[in-house]
Amino acid sequence: MNVIILNGSPKGEYSITLQTLKYLALRFPEHTFETVHVGQKIRAIEKNIAEVVEKIQKSDLVIFSYPVYTFIAPYQLHRFIELLKESGASLDGKCVTQITTSKHFYDITAHRYIEDNVQDLNMNYIRGLSADMDDLLTEKGRAEAEKFFSFVMWSMKERIFESKKTFSTTPKSLPVTIPEPTTDKLGDVVIVTNCEENDEKLRSMIERFQNVSKRNTRVVNIREFGIKGGCLGCFNCAVSGKCVYKDGFDDFLRGNIQTAEAMIYAFTIKDHSMGASFKLFDDRQFCNGHRTVTMGMPVGYIVSGNYSEEYNLQTIVEGRAEVGGNYLLGVATDEFSPNEKLDELAKALDYALENKYTKPQNFLGVGGMKIFRDLIWLMQGMMKADHKFYKKHGQYDFPQKKRGTMLKMYLVGALISSPKLKAKMGNKMNEGMLLPYKKLFDTLEKK
Repeated sequence: MNVIILNGSPKGEYSITLQTLKYLALRFPEHTFETVHVGQKIRAIEKNIAEVVEKIQKSDLVIFSYPVYTFIAPYQLHRFIELLKESGASLDGKCVTQITTSKHFYDITAHRYIEDNVQDLNMNYIRGLSADMDDLLTEKGRAEAEKFFSFVMWSMKERIFESKKTFSTTPKSLPVTIPEPTTDKLGDVVIVTNCEENDEKLRSMIERFQNVSKRNTRVVNIREFGIKGGCLGCFNCAVSGKCVYKDGFDDFLRGNIQTAEAMIYAFTIKDHSMGASFKLFDDRQFCNGHRTVTMGMPVGYIVSGNYSEEYNLQTIVEGRAEVGGNYLLGVATDEFSPNEKLDELAKALDYALENKYTKPQNFLGVGGMKIFRDLIWLMQGMMKADHKFYKKHGQYDFPQKKRGTMLKMYLVGALISSPKLKAKMGNKMNEGMLLPYKKLFDTLEKK
């Protein structure tokens, strides 16, 4: 069987993810494995994708191999998928899967992004393998990789694939009217967009929001900045916070975008995401490492397209806000009552800024930050800027520090382990759990 590996890592041969594929090639010598470094060679592929398309068409199995960058695949692989779909190549019925390495930070949204896009191409998708960066160095990790590949072989033989998702091909865009602008505006709100020159739908949505908002707004179109290239995963910024690229993006990000009071992202849905140009912007924000430098800043979205059908994109939008410690103002789309939704977004923005409104993180934020917390603690010797930030902001909230709570739980565990003591306690345990709240209410009533 001919297997083609589409390596989306910008590191090419130095990709950690690729090592798992090299291991599988050694363990399954009866199959032919060929690697195409689509991530590293994306500039050349932009000029001519035909050779890669031909190799995909001649293969029996396609495997996307990549590290997870900022909730999805790296920009370079994002761009490759964009080019592959634009090529119009016929890939009907081609079998495809994926292997990623990460610390399991939103690997689910990265995998779903690939799944949705290859199914757009009418390919037969087999659920992929999400591995930790170090898994291949363990006996357990190697066994899992081998079992995964055997499972892929079985799935192809039995013709068992993931059920296809269906998406509307025509956006349900409704027209937007633009009122006269509100006067006497306050503050500084930045609208970050990748709006193309001919995208009148998105442009009109942005203009209406600006006109009805009580806040001063300014638009930053990332297409006009001239970002030299996607994140290389080189960790040059880990110590100094400075990017290896000399295009000035890191200074512009910190001096012109992150200084705002609030941020609104505006985009048209493309390939089940914000589009490759937005992914380029997102990945290059790694000059901030894993530091939540905009926490507390309200964030909203203006979206053109069938957002209600894009569950994975909805998860990414909410997850980005939750992990960053940003209050998500809402998502205004042009699917249903766009004028009303844009006005509501502007009102929510004004309320959040006026009242300094924030919310506690939900699972998407708490879970994501715990992964980062443990990662930075282990890698503090290299990620010095991140380590300093986490210490300063009290983000090393390890449970083992709460020794008092742990001792109390040992005592409670001993009490409820005895049937006699448990019977005597009756409902006193539940009453005891409410004592701190009773004390709080008593204090408030006395005031």
